Amino acid sequence: MPDLQTAKHLVQAHSAALAEATPGTVASVLAARMAPDCYWYGMHPFHEQTGPAAIAEAFWVPFLTAFARVQRREDIFFAGQNEIDGFQGVWTCSMGHLMGLFDAPFLGIPATRKMAFLRYAEFNQIEDGQITQSALFIDLLHLMLQAGLSPLPARQTGQHLIQPGPLTHDGLLYDAQEPAEGARTLARINHMIGSITRANATATPLPPAQELAQDWADDMIWWGPAGIGASYTIDRYIEQHQAPFRLGLSGRAFNGHLCRMAEGTYGGFFGWPNLTLTNTGGFMGLPVNDARADMRVVDIYRRDGDKLAENWVFIDMLHFLKMQGVDLLADLAD
Repeated sequence: MPDLQTAKHLVQAHSAALAEATPGTVASVLAARMAPDCYWYGMHPFHEQTGPAAIAEAFWVPFLTAFARVQRREDIFFAGQNEIDGFQGVWTCSMGHLMGLFDAPFLGIPATRKMAFLRYAEFNQIEDGQITQSALFIDLLHLMLQAGLSPLPARQTGQHLIQPGPLTHDGLLYDAQEPAEGARTLARINHMIGSITRANATATPLPPAQELAQDWADDMIWWGPAGIGASYTIDRYIEQHQAPFRLGLSGRAFNGHLCRMAEGTYGGFFGWPNLTLTNTGGFMGLPVNDARADMRVVDIYRRDGDKLAENWVFIDMLHFLKMQGVDLLADLAD
């Protein structure tokens, strides 16, 4: 068994050092624990980068220039072996908000000079005492909403607030966990993925409520990204996300995941991209089109007993929209 605790300690030290970084020092802070060829997956407009200097230039320098007194307000932290590579790779997952004073424009989003919460999920692969792969998902649409912008033509079908951490307040798995519990969580996540695949493949799927009840608690919470929003209970999830998603998007192709893992009662995955779809029904109020568009997605789960109880979701919305000809960041510059 790999030493998950060693991986956790390295990433915790990495996060602590980043908390003290400035635009001038952040490249060297990253280089202290990231491999020289660390491969980084960043959402639009940051894209994929190689090496600490490029990662710093793409994201951290602009972010730390725009935000002062940044705090990493972490709600979930766990580690695990990656099922996708046969449980060989060791990864950590961190989720929460980067909170700071929004004092200068960021990507054309106007500064507020007030506190702002940048919702994030971060995955890091650890090999030989270094971070060799990293993925950072952030909710830029939510930041736009906090700055008073309304970039989308349609109202969210769910509700997006400051998405909180787990109901149980036990998401920070700094200590070692019982391996059997992580195996139970991963098995439930995999069964849920299979349920979706089976529903899409059959001409006579189960009714949505029955399909979901196989894997989800009735009082589930789906903490969706800005642009879609969150839903509470199976019935409202069907009404406020699943039905609009399935009616608005067609030709769903599942592309797989890069990392899928679990520890204790928490687990999750990300893909690059997870899904490719066509917006044939005006999803999110966009014009109907025939463009094939990718969804790069993070899902993080909390299991309660034998069912999934909470699900935090990140989608690279700006990339998904841009592939359909809608460039929200370019619109800000006009």
